[in-house]
Amino acid sequence: MNIDSTPTAEPIARLIQEFNELPGIGPKSAQRLTYHVLRAPADKADALADAIKAVKEKLSLCSLCLNITDSQPCAICRDEERDHTTICVVEEPIDILSLERTRKYKGLYHVLHGVIAPADGIGPDELKIKDLLSRLNAGQVTEVILATNPNLEGEATAMYLQRLIAPLGIRLTRLARGLPYGGDLEYADDVTLSRALEGRQDM
Repeated sequence: MNIDSTPTAEPIARLIQEFNELPGIGPKSAQRLTYHVLRAPADKADALADAIKAVKEKLSLCSLCLNITDSQPCAICRDEERDHTTICVVEEPIDILSLERTRKYKGLYHVLHGVIAPADGIGPDELKIKDLLSRLNAGQVTEVILATNPNLEGEATAMYLQRLIAPLGIRLTRLARGLPYGGDLEYADDVTLSRALEGRQDM
């Protein structure tokens, strides 16, 4: 996409283009970010570049919960003070950050890395469902909290998981409806998320 028809030095145009491809960054914001980097001291620009490279080079998925981590297993999974009998299933790693902010949940997590979305060509096999079932079949887990987003894809994914988990005899709960339909965990405030956790319902 051509951000601006005004002639611009190639490195500037390239950085504007890259910023513009980030979610939530429009053309004007991309230009402001680019000129901020341009005006910043060289060490600040280097620090930003190093941080971006480190995210891609030093992070991997946790061998247990599949969250993003720089150690194996991740800090949450190896924390012996957390409740290892409860797993909260979320769509994306960013959802864990939202739930952790509430300080109400003390169990473990499992990241699906998406939702069932046939229109986008995403079926159950594209998600980390087999990994979840492997954890559940180990026999330690007594409750699974389905914390997929309250929208069409999230509800379809929760129902699919319910059919798989129910025969295992594990308690299955869903976040309470304090979350508005169509909303994402990422954007929910801490109080709403706390109430949704505390008021979760059996499925």
